[in-house]
Amino acid sequence: MPTRDDAWPQGTPCWVDCQVDDTAKAREFYSELFGWDIQDSPEEAGGYLMAMKSGKPAAGIGPKPEGMAVPSAWTTYFAADSADDIAGTVTEAGGQTFMPPFDVMDVGRMVVAADPTGAAFGVWEAKAHTGAGIFNEHGAYCWNELHTREYERGKDFYAKVFGWSYTEIGDGENFSYSTFALPGGKGIGGINDDTKMPGENPPHWLTWFQADDTDAVLTRATELGATVVAGPDDSPAGRMGIVQGPQGEAFGVIDPTRTVGQFPGQQG
Repeated sequence: MPTRDDAWPQGTPCWVDCQVDDTAKAREFYSELFGWDIQDSPEEAGGYLMAMKSGKPAAGIGPKPEGMAVPSAWTTYFAADSADDIAGTVTEAGGQTFMPPFDVMDVGRMVVAADPTGAAFGVWEAKAHTGAGIFNEHGAYCWNELHTREYERGKDFYAKVFGWSYTEIGDGENFSYSTFALPGGKGIGGINDDTKMPGENPPHWLTWFQADDTDAVLTRATELGATVVAGPDDSPAGRMGIVQGPQGEAFGVIDPTRTVGQFPGQQG
């Protein structure tokens, strides 16, 4: 069971949470779907819920900001040594921050931003809360990927902000997809060119949760009021599907142990 207690290296996807209209309904849905033990936070946390898996923090659930008409969504957070420094780099690289960095009690300092293609993401400077304590395990996040119709612009932005390098695994014609890595590291997430896909989805970061049995999780999600919008499908990454939760938030489910074939860029 992969676990971590220390802060994550800067530029690593370190936390995920979802903002919804009804946190009580979300608590019921995700506890049933992933077996999370969803706990209340202190009153000053504003109704934020902490989802635990095997005694480790796995994800968060929170209410939407008051007075803001925003859709329910999962947010990917990237670790930062200094949220203030990264906020400045985001602006210099052509992105925007929605508000200045701020402290979250004694647990961390954060900022929410958008890249130049329009995808929102969070930046987390760890203090008492170091981020996800469990990952790459059933019911825990295992991958985070950007979906954008401005593929090269997105790659350039994140390279400037976090120093990512990229490995292209698509063929550049029917499928353009790059994994990203920290200097000297292995792939820790991906960027997808949505112009190669049907539909006109807005730019977004998609959170993928690992499953021991993708089909069973998709079936259970449907029983709990969610909608399966894609899959289940076999792929070189694993057997996967995409779910829209009962309140509209989208997330992926994947069993990475069930791979089929190779990505076009890996064939040789």
